[in-house]
Amino acid sequence: MTPLAKILLVCTFAAFPFVSAQAERIKDIVTIDGVRTNQLLGFGVVVGLDNTGDTSAITGQGLNNLMTNLGLSPGAVFTSKNTASVMVTASLPAFIRPGENIDVTVSALGGSKSLRGGTLLMTPLKGADGQIYAMAQGSLLVGGAGASSGGSSTVVNHLSAGRIPDGATVERAVAMHIGKGDFVILELKEADFTTASRVAEAIEHGLGHGLAMPLDARVVQVRAPVDPGQRVEFIAQLENLSLNPGIRTPKVIINARTGSVVMNQLVNVDKCAIAHGNLSVTISSDPQVSQPNANSGGQTAVTPKADVQVKSDKGELMSVPATASLNEVVKALNALGATPQDLLSILQAMKAAGALKADLEII
Repeated sequence: MTPLAKILLVCTFAAFPFVSAQAERIKDIVTIDGVRTNQLLGFGVVVGLDNTGDTSAITGQGLNNLMTNLGLSPGAVFTSKNTASVMVTASLPAFIRPGENIDVTVSALGGSKSLRGGTLLMTPLKGADGQIYAMAQGSLLVGGAGASSGGSSTVVNHLSAGRIPDGATVERAVAMHIGKGDFVILELKEADFTTASRVAEAIEHGLGHGLAMPLDARVVQVRAPVDPGQRVEFIAQLENLSLNPGIRTPKVIINARTGSVVMNQLVNVDKCAIAHGNLSVTISSDPQVSQPNANSGGQTAVTPKADVQVKSDKGELMSVPATASLNEVVKALNALGATPQDLLSILQAMKAAGALKADLEII
């Protein structure tokens, strides 16, 4: 069955003012240059599985290397259904010190059916520079369950990945430089000239004249004390300054894979008329067997009999009123009776016709 959405849009236009943004703290809309997390990655082996592991070559090689490091000589490549090769990932937060713990995520690499009940053996986690920054080990927490017998199986949630809370110990710290020389650089999470200008104005008004200067739509340069203690206190005061960041961009996010549609509170629509229906085509084949009479010299033949059905759902033309609030937009779209998958096509058509006053982003 191939569903085809049929959409008819007849739109008229009206202008509505955007909703003004509320006051926010500077720390909620900016990041500080040099203060960041770092991604870590490692290859490891999970043991103790209940015959749900994999016997791939990479798992055997990993086990052999591990046993060799422990002073054992397995000889031939060792494999076991109680083990699985995995990739281990983690994020190294800013300013974390050696000896502290971080969470890790463990994901199956081979053909393992489940990591439930497994234990990750000591795994070094490396950064982009190839240096080891943490060591991971521990029992996996898998948020799912599964059972199988006689060719039938039941699986609840995802069993091929799990987490180990505080499963890695930091071995190396990453140097963080807060600012460059006399300045601290603030980077807006969303580039906007108005917001950058207002951030600089808020700092000038709250901390002193001549301290802040916007360099572009994303970067604001702030003069800060050189002494580390005074600089930390200065940044703490700066982060808690409040401002009106200006008008945010109305946006609709569409996930085409799952049918999810998310929109922010600034989305509004102009008055339009929408007719929506579904066209489905069903093709079925029923093989017909032709059996010849005895002693006729004929051969048995199979003749396919195809049945093609085309069904078109009735779609009435409905008027969608002009709206300036998210609640009214939701009510208008719900009135159409469309499924989330149908909304993907409807919103794209509304955007093309100019009736949807928002940026449409498809992920």
